[in-house]
Amino acid sequence: MNKRKIAIVFGGKSSEHEVSLMSAASVIRAINKERYELVYIGITRDGEWRRLVLPEGMTASFAADVLEQSTWLNYTEAFNMSYIKKVADFALPIIHGPNCEDGKLQGFFETVGIPYGGCGVLASALAMDKLAAKDVFDKVGFPICKHRALFKYKYEEDRERAEQHVAEELGYPCFVKPANMGSSVGITKAHNKSEFFRACDLAFKYDKRLIIEEAINAREVEAAVLGNAHPEVAVLGEIVPHGEFYTYESKYDDDESVLVIPAKLSPEMTEEIRDIAVKAFQAIDGEGYARVDFFVGKDDGKIYLNEINTLPGFTKISMFPMLWEASGLSYPDTIERIIELGYERYNDQNNRQAML
Repeated sequence: MNKRKIAIVFGGKSSEHEVSLMSAASVIRAINKERYELVYIGITRDGEWRRLVLPEGMTASFAADVLEQSTWLNYTEAFNMSYIKKVADFALPIIHGPNCEDGKLQGFFETVGIPYGGCGVLASALAMDKLAAKDVFDKVGFPICKHRALFKYKYEEDRERAEQHVAEELGYPCFVKPANMGSSVGITKAHNKSEFFRACDLAFKYDKRLIIEEAINAREVEAAVLGNAHPEVAVLGEIVPHGEFYTYESKYDDDESVLVIPAKLSPEMTEEIRDIAVKAFQAIDGEGYARVDFFVGKDDGKIYLNEINTLPGFTKISMFPMLWEASGLSYPDTIERIIELGYERYNDQNNRQAML
């Protein structure tokens, strides 16, 4: 049997570069080597595309090691990104953040005509932009928390007025987030006016648009969605953060935050969250896979749709693969399913175009 050549695409210019390396290393170790031949394509922090070439006699485990150790650049050669279709049959982006998760990389794959894993251009762009996603969720009628946008030029013109509007509409504490970031990068929980200003100064380092959200006394629940036309949802998981919220450090460096799988919810609430997860995934034209995040109010039990992550973390401690493992789909089988769904979408697109 001829092996399919799978390009594992990792790295990227974003602040989530290191997370991508960890996720890619985990995927490289887990993927079925009997079925797939791996090609390693890295994007440096400067946006340069490089191909990782293994030393003679080295296996995929060596590639995973150098990614985890952040020494992969020592084993690379220059790579023209337009040649990706010449060296691989399929692109599997294990990469996070702006320029990679926001539809730009997906648009490149579409342009060169290579099948790829995960959501397409529209879903990726919408989900990455928290403000745009909230607009879609609100239009469809999904339950979301109160929020407002804050633009950098408005903030610089009159930051006192900007703070006054937030205090009046949302109150304190509130969350200050870049509109286009993941892994909780640049997010701060502001408890007062001075903390709000510091939070904005931090968040504006990552984006010119911020989303300010009310702070809800809530549980954090996550749903793993997998599928194209008929997406399915794994068992739900709950995050019990060590601190006030699930920060970047909590996700990747903190052993004290707890992941509860399955989440301890009533059967009725579980089904409602699963149903919203599927409908929200479909509302942004999601395909392949995604993680859909929710809040559940501790005081009133109300469900809030928070956001959709179209390229969720894939490390050994990441929620998405853990939820599917708890549902009976192993880590390697989850990767294989994502590849199958990518081919399914690619073939469906080609069939439609052939009929024109």
